[in-house]
Amino acid sequence: MTPAAPSATPSAVPAFDRSHTDDLIAYLQSSPSPFHAVAEAAARLEKAGFRQVEETAAWDAAFGGRYLIRGGALIAWYVPEGATPATGFRIVGAHTDSPNLRVKPIPDTGTDGWRQVAVEIYGGVPLNTWLDRDLGLSGRLALRDGSVVLVRIDEALLRVPQLAIHLDRSVNDALTLDRQRHLTPIWGLGDVHEGSLISYVAAAAGVTAADVVGWDLMVHDVQPPSYLGRDRELLAAPRLDNLLSVHAGTAALAAAAAGGTLDHIAVLAAFDHEENGSESDTGAQGPLLGNVLDRSVFARGGTLEDRARALAGTICLSSDMGHAVHPNYSERHEPGHHPMPNGGPILKVNVNNRYATNATGRAVFAAACEKAGVPWQSFVSNNSVPCGTTIGPITAARLGIATVDCGVAALSMHSARELCGADDPFLLASALKAFLES
Repeated sequence: MTPAAPSATPSAVPAFDRSHTDDLIAYLQSSPSPFHAVAEAAARLEKAGFRQVEETAAWDAAFGGRYLIRGGALIAWYVPEGATPATGFRIVGAHTDSPNLRVKPIPDTGTDGWRQVAVEIYGGVPLNTWLDRDLGLSGRLALRDGSVVLVRIDEALLRVPQLAIHLDRSVNDALTLDRQRHLTPIWGLGDVHEGSLISYVAAAAGVTAADVVGWDLMVHDVQPPSYLGRDRELLAAPRLDNLLSVHAGTAALAAAAAGGTLDHIAVLAAFDHEENGSESDTGAQGPLLGNVLDRSVFARGGTLEDRARALAGTICLSSDMGHAVHPNYSERHEPGHHPMPNGGPILKVNVNNRYATNATGRAVFAAACEKAGVPWQSFVSNNSVPCGTTIGPITAARLGIATVDCGVAALSMHSARELCGADDPFLLASALKAFLES
């Protein structure tokens, strides 16, 4: 199927059943942090018959679905009956983290009678989007006994207040925010007491504050996702980048496994820390995915020769959000490529390898979309506006496997609240399922 012409409009695409998007909304609501995102994805895979394995345990050669969780990352795979040690993989790659504000090691701070929480900027954050929003807290607590508990506080707990226009008459000309001084949330009045925040969070998690020895906590907007527009054809939500892809990949893997006709081993790799470079033990720069693929080969009695053959027959679709043409800033986009919401998933191309797509990858993506019966679009950046990057080039270089970059077109990427077409999550999931089955 060829991509839509640049002048195509969403009306050319029929409306689809929104049950997939309804489930995405539920997933986003349940996943305010990467740790919650992998727990929710794992719960869906468990219902589909997948079983968790531990990295410290010996792996057997059993066929079927398996997954592992490491921090905010999840790797899941399905080995079909008849797979050999040299059987290749079909991998859907995504990431679980989103730009936000994260709590510092000594969180209790404040001034002038206000109690505040010290935060650090995570990833590429449009700072103004976090102003004047009701914010909750989520993440994980590490306990003295070595266990970890997840915590989610969905009430309006914190707020980063903007300076009133009366005190900054130039605010509509050029808003300048100092990352250290102007992004510290308030959460009450009175004297600052060390341990106050962690005591509050520990109580919410049902544990004793004295047992908490570490934390990875972050703020999230408590406003729920919602359909938007006259015809409710758009979806406004936090963390679409990139939980939309994690959700689509999870649904695609479960559906492909249920089909029972796979010729390859189907894999979902949902990494953490993409938004700050992927350099961690749970990021795409680390060895996690490679170790899983190796152990899968060796558990089935494979050799290094089998591993090399399997990787030579492997393809990865790196799925991440991309840019829809912005009606107020269309000059920032490449004139011949204007992806639109509900126009189907986008193929992301950059000749300088910020995206990993090449001609043969384009053919793989086109075949998957054609098999799924969904339209697709092409994205390339304006030469004067350099693009970002994804886990795609990292995965291709680290593992030496063919990789294609794709995703869903959106507005307000990295904002506290993003916007995409309400049909595109289903269209992407359909294409990913067709890819895993190919």
